[in-house]
Amino acid sequence: LNDNPSHYKITLFGTVKSPKINFDPPFLMLMPVPLDMKTETAINIIPQDYLRQSRIQVELPEPELEDGDRIYPFTVQFPEGENIVLSADGTNKELICRISFTSSKPVSFLGNIYFIDEEEN
Repeated sequence: LNDNPSHYKITLFGTVKSPKINFDPPFLMLMPVPLDMKTETAINIIPQDYLRQSRIQVELPEPELEDGDRIYPFTVQFPEGENIVLSADGTNKELICRISFTSSKPVSFLGNIYFIDEEEN
């Protein structure tokens, strides 16, 4: 620099962290209820290592009945919004998700609910 032939070498070290989501509780079991009655529970979604805001989308299972019909008994609500937000201290705020189930036909099944961010993780 400034006609000085010296060379400067800078070495950088870093760690790449992929964003991830944890759940509390990690498994969901809804209690059996009579037909057309709602059962509901809340889970905490704990995002980690998100460096920018992201919106959570949900894919709900569509159980198939014995007669081949598909039903859509699940609903999901985010009372405080579904955006993952980076707080001032660099952490991500937890989200509350309310999951409910109502069916007019008898059904019992084991399935997955998928929570997907804007990067499709």
